[in-house]
Amino acid sequence: MKEAFKRQFTRFTLCLSIALPLAQGASAAEPLQTIGTGEGVLNVVAWEGYAQDDWVKPFEAATGCQVHAKYAGSSDEMVALMRSGGGNQYDVVSASGDATLRLIYGHNVQPINMALIPAWKNFIPQLQGPEFNTVKGVHYGVSYEWGPNTLLYSTKVFPTAPTSWSVIYDPKYKGQITVPDNPIQIADAALYLSKTDPSLGITDPYELTQAQMDAVSKLLKGQAGLIKKYWALASDEIQLFTSGDAVVGAAWPYQTNTLQAAKVPVADTIPTEGATGWADTWMVSAKAAHPNCAYEWINFVTTPKVQAQQAIYFGETPANTLACKEMDAQQPGACAQYHGDAPASYFDQIKFWKTPRTECGNGQNNCLDYTAWQRAWQAIKG
Repeated sequence: MKEAFKRQFTRFTLCLSIALPLAQGASAAEPLQTIGTGEGVLNVVAWEGYAQDDWVKPFEAATGCQVHAKYAGSSDEMVALMRSGGGNQYDVVSASGDATLRLIYGHNVQPINMALIPAWKNFIPQLQGPEFNTVKGVHYGVSYEWGPNTLLYSTKVFPTAPTSWSVIYDPKYKGQITVPDNPIQIADAALYLSKTDPSLGITDPYELTQAQMDAVSKLLKGQAGLIKKYWALASDEIQLFTSGDAVVGAAWPYQTNTLQAAKVPVADTIPTEGATGWADTWMVSAKAAHPNCAYEWINFVTTPKVQAQQAIYFGETPANTLACKEMDAQQPGACAQYHGDAPASYFDQIKFWKTPRTECGNGQNNCLDYTAWQRAWQAIKG
């Protein structure tokens, strides 16, 4: 499990290729109206381990759809794969929130008929129609698994949980701080500044004007001199806290649970400013050659049993609330470990990843797109 999860964390590895531009309008193709006979084949682009034999083999036996999976190493690679060969090489993709809008506005995926996805009604409300996969009420994907970006800290250094993200910008902890190596990390700083400096006018951490980005970049450039290491793999951060080289940083519950299981004195929290979070979405290619198998797949992997299997395998949280009981049946205490049973107020604190675009939520077009965020991140790290 650990090795698979370490590979899966390459979603955090910065892809240096230039991001493809977004089209001006979202795709408007008609979604499937009924699920017919499966075509016998399903071509999948996914994160490493999202097509494990544990659930692929039962799916193939039940539907006759033979799965051919292509694992991607980054969100940028997923976008490129879904656009390759005219967009008809793959049927479905497990895109994260920093890729979904690129696929939607690039006309690479088709709308989803949610009436054909029974499990959807049992999703946590925040993942039934989130901004990262739903545009103007049209669903372009089905939420899958997710995780919050929490504040991880050493309980020896912090006997009481920190209440603010300010500790990861504090010179007091110079050389003992670690955060992800990812352009989307800019949103974490933007969320912090939206609460601590309202004069900047940041209302959405993923919609930043140049002036707002300048303020966020200034904060992050100051932080760069305090960083012990920018981590790309979960194992990197786990090692830093195990050795004592890091005492505070941005993490996921997986790192916390792994460290605590190894008796490393750590805990995590969501500070008063809230937190960002990632969520993966199953999306169907606009030119899917096997749409019936695609819908069969989405329905299969969103059932409580498979959601629980996936969540435990990767250390993430299922979208389907009915998976909580299944998680505890498979691994006692797993649901609480990954906040699957958290109250609605917990989810309300989380700003899920979405692709930065020039179109701002206020109707203006002066926000910076993902390519600009990539350039800013490189400048921040120097």
